[in-house]
Formats: sequence, C-alpha cells, structure tokens
Amino acid sequence: MHPLKRAVEHKGSAEFTRSELVGILAFTLRIMDVKSAKELIARSIEGGLIEERNGRLVVNEALLGEEKRSEDIFGEMVDYIASVLGWEVEDVIEGIRAMRERYGDLDERVLAYLFGMDKGVDMSRFRERLEL
Repeated sequence: MHPLKRAVEHKGSAEFTRSELVGILAFTLRIMDVKSAKELIARSIEGGLIEERNGRLVVNEALLGEEKRSEDIFGEMVDYIASVLGWEVEDVIEGIRAMRERYGDLDERVLAYLFGMDKGVDMSRFRERLEL
C-alpha cells in the first residue's frame, strides 16, 4: 500500500500539515525515516499527488488510487522480503534502517534491495523496476 494512502487511512483525513504528515510516516507508522518522508512529500507535490492549500497538504486520493506506485516499490519489496523470510514487516524495515547506518544515505529502494539480497532473498524481480 502506498505510504500516503496509509497516512490518510491512519488519520481519517486527506489533509495534513507538513510536520504532521512527516510525523505520521516516520514515527507513527514507522514506514520510512524523516528524510525519506520529506522526499516523498516533495516528489508527491511535484507530481500532483499532493496539493498545497492555505499552508496545508491535501492528498489527491483519486490520483493516489491510480498512481503507478514507482516509489512504493519499496513497500512492495518490504512485503516480499517479509513473506519470503517469514518476518514481520516492521522487522524488515528495522533491518533496512540498520543497513542505512552501515551503508550511509542510499535511496531506500536500493537499501531494501540490498537487504533482501543480504538475507538470501531472490530480488531479481525488482532489478528492472528500480528507477535510479
């Protein structure tokens, strides 16, 4: 599921302050770090998925349902790794965060890919879809 969709479902509204949305994505739902949440918001504004109105961020839920989810390949990889390893999604995300400490500030999708490979998961199905 797209991180913004999860945030909307969590709050029950498609309208957020910037700090509120970052907080929900990074701390409440724990699906990405603060930097990644800010980058997702910036990309979503540029792509029209989020509109800024009167100092608030409004998620365009119609576009969210149609979006190709290129940045959500991360979520797809996390779900896949968790299912193959029999782990909880939160444990996979925690492992990816640990890799960030080891490898530095790489794109979260690359870190997920490397984490899966490191754990012996066949990640070849995602190789072509990584848009880096």
